[in-house]
Amino acid sequence: MKSAITAGGAIFGKLKALGIDYVFANSGTDFPPVIEGLVEARRQGLDLPIPVTVPHEHAAVSMAHGAWQVTGRPQAVLLHTNVGLSNGATGLINAWCDQVPMIVMSGRTPVTEHTRFGARTVPIGWGQEMFDQEALIRETTKWHYELRFPEQISDLLDRAWAIANSTPKGPVYLSLPREVLCEPCPPEGLDRPSRIAPVVTAPEPAAVQRAAEALVGAERPLILSQRGAGSAEGFAALAQLCDDFALPLSHYWSNQIALPIAHPMQVGSDPAPWLAEADVVLVLDALAPWFPDKVTLRDDVTVIQAGPDPLFSRTPVRMFPAAITLSGPVDGTVAALGAAMRALPLDAARVEARRTVVAQASDAARTAVRAQAEAGRGAPMSKEWVALCLGEVVKGRKATVFHELGCPLQPLMLDQPDSYFQEPHSGGLGWGLPAAMGAKLADPERLVFATIGDGSYMFANPTACHQVAEAQGIAVVTLVLNNEEWGAVRQSVEGLYPDGHARATNEVPLTSLRPSPDFALTAAASRAWTKTVTDGADLPAALERAVEAADAGRQALLNIAIARVT
Repeated sequence: MKSAITAGGAIFGKLKALGIDYVFANSGTDFPPVIEGLVEARRQGLDLPIPVTVPHEHAAVSMAHGAWQVTGRPQAVLLHTNVGLSNGATGLINAWCDQVPMIVMSGRTPVTEHTRFGARTVPIGWGQEMFDQEALIRETTKWHYELRFPEQISDLLDRAWAIANSTPKGPVYLSLPREVLCEPCPPEGLDRPSRIAPVVTAPEPAAVQRAAEALVGAERPLILSQRGAGSAEGFAALAQLCDDFALPLSHYWSNQIALPIAHPMQVGSDPAPWLAEADVVLVLDALAPWFPDKVTLRDDVTVIQAGPDPLFSRTPVRMFPAAITLSGPVDGTVAALGAAMRALPLDAARVEARRTVVAQASDAARTAVRAQAEAGRGAPMSKEWVALCLGEVVKGRKATVFHELGCPLQPLMLDQPDSYFQEPHSGGLGWGLPAAMGAKLADPERLVFATIGDGSYMFANPTACHQVAEAQGIAVVTLVLNNEEWGAVRQSVEGLYPDGHARATNEVPLTSLRPSPDFALTAAASRAWTKTVTDGADLPAALERAVEAADAGRQALLNIAIARVT
């Protein structure tokens, strides 16, 4: 560092030293020392992350979420006191559920009323004061603290970064009182990476051995995966493991893929028939690996729970069996299991017999998926048809689909580990579009799609999102799958009451979104390329045009009329 700098400016330099590329921010009256310090830091020629102004906090947190998902590099978010933090809280719930590391900060209204520099100057200084601001996000952060003195910045951000990146990963929070930000900060440590290494756990060797023996000795094993294989290396290792031992894998309610969809051991999204016969089940980082009310396991089944936190210890109620637990990142666990299994004697004939059965079922499932999708090409079309068409467009491209009640996984036929991210199981809607934007910003060469329902699109604060996309040159392609209703809510009602009164009505109360806004106009207000598509036959050409616009550096939106699922 060249000289002392105010605490408000020192934060940015330290974040860059920690490897942070972007600070997604929505500013307020607590930001004067941050803004002044940022200008000061620039004039000193310091290496700084890029500040991105995002006019809604949920979008800011979701952009940091998406950027991490395609790069593996945590980002930072800077919000406005308690009101900005409350708007960002849903994004933090999502990041917590998805185990996404990020450093979230928000200002704290000045504690002092006079005399001290940075004291309260406007009425909201009183209106935004809280007894416990951190309570807003306490249950959805791994660590939270309030900056007390400017000389703490380097040490606290070192600790925050290390905890966020430790197993299991997740968001952390630091509160920033305005008076402290106004004070000069000593330069020591601000230009250095963290002095604290993250903790990366690994499963116990004895547990790995027991799991390996169970899987090698199984007649009807099954793998259930929800959050992918942890890395590109883990993805390749898991595919090899499934190949070598003929292990069927089901993507039940998955928000990442763990195996190419066309892999002969990938058996689709419904694990129920496989679970009914399974004697050994390997659960890979799955919050809810099956529907307890609809699945009955064998009495003698051995369930292996594996993942960064295999028992999901911060989830109050989760009673799935766990005869063996393997704690650690999925890619490391898969590598350890593979090595242990290959060292054991193998009944090759049994493996080959199982391979034939699984491959035939896998092929039949894909054929059925494609047939169902092609049957939905009418006017209005089905979600499955949209997914099938989109899969054809992205084939062979470096591409990622962010799905939020949009294109289902199986018809997409994706084959890369970072090609698909579904909304977090926490269900904080409005994530899909800004997460896709964060991914595209962090990796501009990637073709990125947000496929979202009409309700999810409205939750995303689309005017704010499209403004940021235009301002930052984020050429993301948005597909709004528009059925003019909260389809997930209606289906949940009918699932719980299959013979109930709601199922017999044309309009289920509290689910209709008619009349639908013209979403193409919303995006066009920020100069996006837009088109409304009502006939499935017209969709492939419209998708090609949208991709051409994105390749030319312009955001695009398709407003797609889809059929209601009855």
